[in-house]
Amino acid sequence: MAHGDMSFFSRPSSSAVKITAPTSDEPDSPKPSKKDSTQRQCRNILIYGSCKFQDKGCIYYHPPRDEPLSAPDSPTPAAALPAQAVNAPVFIPKGHPGSPSLSEAVPASIQQKTSVSSDSSSEPPSSIASEQEPEHEAQTDPEQYDPYNPYAYADHNGHPSEDPHMSSANPYEMPPEHMLGYDGAAIDAYYSASLTYTRQPLNYHLYTLPRPEALAHKYFVSDDIREELQKRSETIHTTAPPGLGLPEEMQGYHTLVPLEPIGADRRKFGNWYSMVYRATSSTDGSTYILRRVENFRLMNQSAFGAIETWSRLRHPNIVSVHEAFTTRAFNDNSLVVVYDDHPNAQTLYEAHIKPKAPQFQNGRLQAQSNRISERTIWSYVIQIANAIKAVHDAGLAVRLIDPTKILITGKNRVRIGSCGIVDVLLHDLHSDISFMQQDDLTMFGALVFMLCCSNLAAMNNLQKAIDHLGRYYSADLKSVALFLISKGGPHKNIGQLFDMIGSRLLTELDEAQNGVDRLENELMSELENGRLVRLLCKFGFINERPEHNHETRWSETGDRYIVKLFRDYVFHQVDELGRPVVNLTHVLTCLNKLDAGTDERIMLVSRDEQSCLVVSYREVKACIESAFSELSRG
Repeated sequence: MAHGDMSFFSRPSSSAVKITAPTSDEPDSPKPSKKDSTQRQCRNILIYGSCKFQDKGCIYYHPPRDEPLSAPDSPTPAAALPAQAVNAPVFIPKGHPGSPSLSEAVPASIQQKTSVSSDSSSEPPSSIASEQEPEHEAQTDPEQYDPYNPYAYADHNGHPSEDPHMSSANPYEMPPEHMLGYDGAAIDAYYSASLTYTRQPLNYHLYTLPRPEALAHKYFVSDDIREELQKRSETIHTTAPPGLGLPEEMQGYHTLVPLEPIGADRRKFGNWYSMVYRATSSTDGSTYILRRVENFRLMNQSAFGAIETWSRLRHPNIVSVHEAFTTRAFNDNSLVVVYDDHPNAQTLYEAHIKPKAPQFQNGRLQAQSNRISERTIWSYVIQIANAIKAVHDAGLAVRLIDPTKILITGKNRVRIGSCGIVDVLLHDLHSDISFMQQDDLTMFGALVFMLCCSNLAAMNNLQKAIDHLGRYYSADLKSVALFLISKGGPHKNIGQLFDMIGSRLLTELDEAQNGVDRLENELMSELENGRLVRLLCKFGFINERPEHNHETRWSETGDRYIVKLFRDYVFHQVDELGRPVVNLTHVLTCLNKLDAGTDERIMLVSRDEQSCLVVSYREVKACIESAFSELSRG
């Protein structure tokens, strides 16, 4: 690439250092005097003590056996030049055949330090020298560029060096304190790292070091939470199998999916058959749960007044009610009540009471115990009691506290479901609200016995259930259960239950706050992803754009070219064997340093390996902002 064509690599105010390969368009560097080539001491003499090509055409100087070795560049009188050495080519060390290509070597070019002084030539590694021996008779043209030739580098100002034996700005011989900020071991472990670099203090939000595997959760949501959320998302997008005869649309809801078995195993809700569906709202696109009661004829529109009251009640331990309506979409008179959707939720019956399949343990098939720990029981009691208190304070009654209607929506997180539907079904049976609230406490006490005994029929033999509870659980829990099933009266209310629970409320509050802290920490681990996505979007807008303002090479010129090279540096690196480097840590490190605009410098290499740019992250960020602003302006 001609020197004149490289003017677009850096902005006028940029401090980027341009490194270009010499080409035929540039003035040739002064070549070493050919008359001295024969008088240079053969390097095989310095390395091995002898040269096997001394009598086979080697053009370099071989001192007699009794003559002490001299410096490789120390000339002898010009009169000793043989005639055949006048046109001999200059000795240029050849690279190792197995050496990596320039594109692989450039990022690590400052890792290797080759000592080149004014009075002695640098000594090549033994592996390179061993390859040079058979090539003395077939030297290449000295005008051909060789990236491994220590004498082919220009000086610091871009002008060819006058002395072929010296290079005033050879980066391989610069002291470490003048080198760029590279960590050789971190860039490419293939090359030996003889230089050290002290890391500067970094901003709080940068991923600067390769993260240990033990700290994987510090960068992304933990696998357990991610898996749970993915399962919920998959459940939400599940569709019903064909042939079920479900309505395509119903009162603004579509894509109905049955959540309970259809056919002979239908479940009953009181005296009516009931079915639960998941459906998507046409209004907001969210999914909701539709509980359908079959063959229900609404006699009075005022029955929906209770649903309106329930829809205003929002509580963390109650499945929220949204609306209710009647429909003939199922070819009958059906009542449908709409609730919030909690994907993959389980009922208390399914989680703790339903018999579990036996499993092999110690080589034998053994039944699984359904016993719940007392700590979990207390958590359920406190949460359900909290929900009942909110309902009673709103002047309502739950009227349905059953293990098959209470959902576990998270770890030990319970919500009372199917609220409000009994108020519609039994609207014609006028009952005193205080009596219904007393009935709520009785049903709550029965639920405690069912959970402690893992049996839906625990209340059929109350004395046995009390003995079981006293044997496996504390006296405090037993007292709470007995209080709930005791005879109703003015003294029996949900507030007195909280007086009995006492300090366990504080324990539950501590656990709730700890849970919030854990979720916030998980959210913090994903906080930086938004910034990285914005950066990647800018890359996508700028890189490889075919045309802008009728300029077909817009993305290949000016600041955009630096952005393209930086994209290659981040995503298109290869190792010493040419294999792609797929390293997420490297990508995160580079993108976060770019977003912060640090002063650390990096070397960007063109795809044709004919030019290099040394720029800082701050300059690359300025190039991206400039190019993106130009696109934004149209």
